[in-house]
Amino acid sequence: MCVASLPAGGDLEGAGGSYLCPMKYQLGDIVLILHSNEEGTIVDFINDKMVMVDVKGVRFPVYKDQIDFPYFKRFSEKKNFQQAKQKKYIDDVKKEKPSVTKKEEDGVWITFLPVMDTDEFGDLVVEELKLHLVNRTATAYNFTYALNFFGEKDFELKNRINPFEDFYLHDIPFADMNDSPSFEFDFTLLQTEKTKADHYESVFKPKAKQLFAKIEEVKEKNIATFSYKLFDKYPDKVVEDKVELGKLAAKGYKVYNAKEARQHLEAPRTVIDLHAEKLTDDWKNLSNYEILSLQLKTFEKYYDLAVAHMQPSLIVVHGLGTGRLRDEIHELLRMRKEVKSFVNQYHPQFGYGATEIYFQY
Repeated sequence: MCVASLPAGGDLEGAGGSYLCPMKYQLGDIVLILHSNEEGTIVDFINDKMVMVDVKGVRFPVYKDQIDFPYFKRFSEKKNFQQAKQKKYIDDVKKEKPSVTKKEEDGVWITFLPVMDTDEFGDLVVEELKLHLVNRTATAYNFTYALNFFGEKDFELKNRINPFEDFYLHDIPFADMNDSPSFEFDFTLLQTEKTKADHYESVFKPKAKQLFAKIEEVKEKNIATFSYKLFDKYPDKVVEDKVELGKLAAKGYKVYNAKEARQHLEAPRTVIDLHAEKLTDDWKNLSNYEILSLQLKTFEKYYDLAVAHMQPSLIVVHGLGTGRLRDEIHELLRMRKEVKSFVNQYHPQFGYGATEIYFQY
């Protein structure tokens, strides 16, 4: 409501009259979501342009210009004339059908809400991102969430998320998105099932170009959030085929003891150098993509040998350069369960151009 302030003469029609308008909305106000025609409650103020609303237990952000008070809608929907009530007998009353609202399942998502402000030039800039885990399935999960920068853990959270629930994770300064963030999740079922996997891992590592494109899309379309899908459905358990070794041996196949199989493998290395000139004499005639593919193939080969021989550690020399090879190797290492830890720190022989991997068996 706006309050009129009167001039000294007390006449509103004079030029001296003015209006003072306080904040339009307050916490707890019932508002109408214009695009969906639903009513909700304001539960938080995100900034001067956005609020958090609760609609039937589901919370989500909206811009203030996308909401209004519901009084006009309620008034306009009222009938001008009340018809005279007619008597009804018990046999005339129809049985009400239970209204069932079926929610559509479309997976589990990580959602980013950009919190924006204007800079000294009047341009909208992103100050921070609010992160939510969004479950759009009919299944409840336990989850472990970790945020890593340059392979180092910065934040960790363990909790549960119910069916069709939004779970607030934390805020992250937008400037930190330049530090190679990795959003890692490990899901397990709240109610275990024999046919379902024991756990499911999902990792999201946004590229800077991809992220800025999403921010521009948010500004252009005047939407509140952008999201990335972590998975559609929780996976089934993988059933391994069991091989009867006795039957194979009876058919003439040579069956080896697994402990003795290592002696038939190529010898492992404790240090592998992935510089192109160390891998092929024809490296000058290769494209950047071909060189990177050769380097990663060589890394995979000696990584597998190190694990097969149960080496305690392995040093990978990737050099400095643009950091593309290093980042690709680090991304692979984050997905390997036999990797206890890895570090890219100063080495007397290789400087900062090598990563040392420590294994666990």
